[in-house]
Amino acid sequence: MQIVETTNEGLKRAYTVTIPATTITDRIEGEIKKIAPQVRMPGFRPGKVPANLVRKMHGDAIHQDMLNNVIREAMDKLVADNALRPAMNPDVSLGEGYEQGKDAELSVALEILPEIDTPSIEGLKLEKLTVPVAEDAVTEQVEKIASQQQRFETKEGEAEDGDQVICDFTGKLDGEPFEGGAAEKQPITIGSGMLIPGFEEQLVGIKAGDERVITVTFPEDYQAAHLAGKETTFDIVAHEIKAPVESTVDDEFAKQLGLESLEQLQGLIKGQLEQETAGLTRTAMKRQLLDQLAAGHDFDVPPSMVEAEFNQIWQQLVQEASNEEDPEAALKEIEDEKDDYRKIAERRVRLGLLLSEIGQANGVEVSQQEMSMLVSQAAQQYRPEDRQRFMEYVQQDPMMAAQLRAPLYEDKVVDFLIEKSEVTEREVTREELQAAIEAEEGEAEKAEAKPAKKAPAKKAAAKKADDAEAGDEPAEKKAPAKKAPAKKAAAKKTEDGEAKPAAK
Repeated sequence: MQIVETTNEGLKRAYTVTIPATTITDRIEGEIKKIAPQVRMPGFRPGKVPANLVRKMHGDAIHQDMLNNVIREAMDKLVADNALRPAMNPDVSLGEGYEQGKDAELSVALEILPEIDTPSIEGLKLEKLTVPVAEDAVTEQVEKIASQQQRFETKEGEAEDGDQVICDFTGKLDGEPFEGGAAEKQPITIGSGMLIPGFEEQLVGIKAGDERVITVTFPEDYQAAHLAGKETTFDIVAHEIKAPVESTVDDEFAKQLGLESLEQLQGLIKGQLEQETAGLTRTAMKRQLLDQLAAGHDFDVPPSMVEAEFNQIWQQLVQEASNEEDPEAALKEIEDEKDDYRKIAERRVRLGLLLSEIGQANGVEVSQQEMSMLVSQAAQQYRPEDRQRFMEYVQQDPMMAAQLRAPLYEDKVVDFLIEKSEVTEREVTREELQAAIEAEEGEAEKAEAKPAKKAPAKKAAAKKADDAEAGDEPAEKKAPAKKAPAKKAAAKKTEDGEAKPAAK
């Protein structure tokens, strides 16, 4: 086999690899001899089928398999002989005009990982912002739970705002009942805002046994097109009026939740709040750490890795933009900052390589047991009959395994660096911690060479269909439906997990 280097520019390498025809032919002949005893053919005893007939029957398939094998081995030899560390899978193409019996000439192009001096982990200084959980925060959460466990008791007289009306209703469009517009003994809480505008308000003053016809107009953006913007009527029959009963937060209330006492409930709430703030604290420390690493290292990164990372970012942004109220405007907004997102992708790749180098130099590893758990968790997104196939695929594809391993590997390296850093603690409020995280995001944007004029934050599209009431049924079968919730703004350019370690 002959290997000739044709390109050596920066991180780019290209080679011409010639595999002699005799190498391929020998492999084919060896494979034919191997499988011939297993071939069955009418007129021949088992194991006695002539090699020339085996070649005639299976020659093309055997040739293709053996060619793939020798190409794979050639790539392994190319990488080993030249001490290469490919950033991505090499681009390999077989020369035009190749046919069986001729030498196979391959064109190989790849990018290699940069040589990085082992980053120093000395002198890292981090500030740990801690948030003590105040008793009033615990009390507030307990009271919130109590409000969500609202109880109602039957009352006499007219329904008022906040009361619950148990009623039958039948919706009509142009005097005719429409599909999905009826329910029996439906509990409706006046003032909850769960139904279309104007419905709940018209139940004020109704009494048990009353019948009433109300008129409402469906919103213009209602999911059922035949009802959107239409004026309809609803025939109401009230069965029962219930008034809200204030929940008493005590041991009995905790027992209704399946706990032993109010003290246990408060302890659980406090633990949850501590866990939440601990996560924010770690986020702030991680961003400080990544900013220090990014500021101290500047080296070329493989363009193919940057492009792959950028494509992942861009696909998410385009998906979010498509769900905005004005998709064209949202798309134009991100298009105007396309170069900035590409710089963010480059920063992520550079940080990933740094973390990988630090991890390897200091013996940080993802254990086989941890890897098995990752693969098992990822397999859950597939149908039961496909999970085993997915797990086998991960075992055979190093790149796929590396993608699954990367987030956990990053976390382990970050935890290692935090342990090695000089950490000072400062007690702050939750609001101050959140503000510090947002400020660090701003600093990261400056590091990405942001334009002087800061563009507005993107809104996360992620508008979820309002299915809380519809369940598994089509939306139009659940009238009157809830109002669509306001879109939530998400739009962060940088994420918590912005560095992605390269595969070892």
